[in-house]
Amino acid sequence: MDDRLRKRIMLFHAAGVLNIFLGLYVLIEGFNFLPQDTATTLVIFFLAFGAVDFYMPYALRKKWEEQERARRSAGPAAAGNEDGSRK
Repeated sequence: MDDRLRKRIMLFHAAGVLNIFLGLYVLIEGFNFLPQDTATTLVIFFLAFGAVDFYMPYALRKKWEEQERARRSAGPAAAGNEDGSRK
């Protein structure tokens, strides 16, 4: 797997953990110092983005695996010119 893709996946996981943590913090402590509507909106916002942050690495990895399968099944001609060489 490409290092850039691996780094992107790792950053999505880190952002997901942060969003889940913030959502839980607002859920536990937010109702003490925020109006109920605001706290509920923030909890939904953080938990929804946390879910998206954990789904995106799955989608990126799946897309990368499909591209790898297509590239391998196409053979060496797909990697370069018609004669299979890269220029």
